[in-house]
Amino acid sequence: MTGGVADTSDGPRIVVLAGGVGGSKFVVGVREAARRRWPDAAGGARAEITVIVNTGDDLWLSGLRLQPDVDSMIYALAGVNDTARGWGRAGESERVATELQAWGAGWPWFTLGDLDLGAHIARTGWLRDGASVTEVVDRLASRWPLGIRLLPMTDTEVDTHVFTAQGRMHFQEWWTRHRATLPAQGFDAPGIAQSAPAPGAVDALAAADVILFAPSNPVVSLGPILSVPGIADAVRAAPGAVVGVSPIIAGAPVRGMADACLAAIGLAATADAVGHHYGARAAGGLLDAWLIAEEDASLAGGLEAAGLRAPVHPLWMRDLDTATALAAEALHSAELDAHQTS
Repeated sequence: MTGGVADTSDGPRIVVLAGGVGGSKFVVGVREAARRRWPDAAGGARAEITVIVNTGDDLWLSGLRLQPDVDSMIYALAGVNDTARGWGRAGESERVATELQAWGAGWPWFTLGDLDLGAHIARTGWLRDGASVTEVVDRLASRWPLGIRLLPMTDTEVDTHVFTAQGRMHFQEWWTRHRATLPAQGFDAPGIAQSAPAPGAVDALAAADVILFAPSNPVVSLGPILSVPGIADAVRAAPGAVVGVSPIIAGAPVRGMADACLAAIGLAATADAVGHHYGARAAGGLLDAWLIAEEDASLAGGLEAAGLRAPVHPLWMRDLDTATALAAEALHSAELDAHQTS
């Protein structure tokens, strides 16, 4: 590893692996941290930021293709997300959802907002016309000046299913309808072993000065990305530092029900368990550093004994400034690792 996050005239190349609402908050922080450190004349950043987004929780519903993590990322970066609910578009209405329920169509517990449906209809039309998922994501993202390149993890449909005592179900049914209260016995993404990274994803990882793992669910957000053949290997071989941010604080997930997902694969919901799950690159794993919360400072020694630098930093992203500070710390940790190993 020889890369770093240097103050070059062109700015660094940053790649983020992310999914979910927590991932989108972190990416907004990364963009702002880059703007503050490497500003350009137009008010943006000289840094080149690429986000590889989870598509493992995508689904077909009422004939439409939905991509919850992609949409959450776009809405957050565009500043049109509903921060009160934590998902969807601000100023949303639900007239169409009410009509669908009256017709007995779709899932009554999975509400589609009217503005959100615009994205789903556009996406589905483009896919039906023959566009790839990568092309569709690019078209959706081009509506607003996001300042970031978004890539899906793959162009292949690899929807996640969950095994429970009540049978196999789509991840969204387990997550949204049952709120992960049915103990998961395992997860499956049919076709993922035969999938390929989206065009440009591996090249972005190979050229990155730093790779960041957002504080996203390690099982159903980052797990699918890393399960696409070629992506984990590209992370291991990347010249820049690889830094992850823990989604667990003081034995509880920052957001969502990550503890239920971790239990299904035999992991405790602790910051060190997730860090060891990813592992140190020096020992064949994926990370060089693993940011943990102040509440988990006592776990740093065990992580460092396993080859992972474990910086301690506040992890709560309560607003733009705290998300930016966290992203800046992750970038700083990448610099330290590059300096120590170059």
